[in-house]
Amino acid sequence: MAVSLKPLADRVLVEPAAAEEKTASGIIIPDTAKEKPQRGKVIAAGIGKKDEPMTVKAGDTILYGKYAGTEITVDGKEYLIMRESDIFAIV
Repeated sequence: MAVSLKPLADRVLVEPAAAEEKTASGIIIPDTAKEKPQRGKVIAAGIGKKDEPMTVKAGDTILYGKYAGTEITVDGKEYLIMRESDIFAIV
């Protein structure tokens, strides 16, 4: 997927995973009770800082903090842009 946005330095553009629609037991979760996803896919990454190269790359699935990043809209699609330090793990 091509996005016309290139993050700078240690920033990462993330497409959040869809919120869970059902619980494990099959109960449907209403929109008002859905939690913000804490998992997503890296769409684009900057080149890193001078002494800290980037660890993540486009295509990686990651886990990040609940309130990490800033929500932005690019070409009508919702994304998060965050620093690499806000990412907890590559899945």
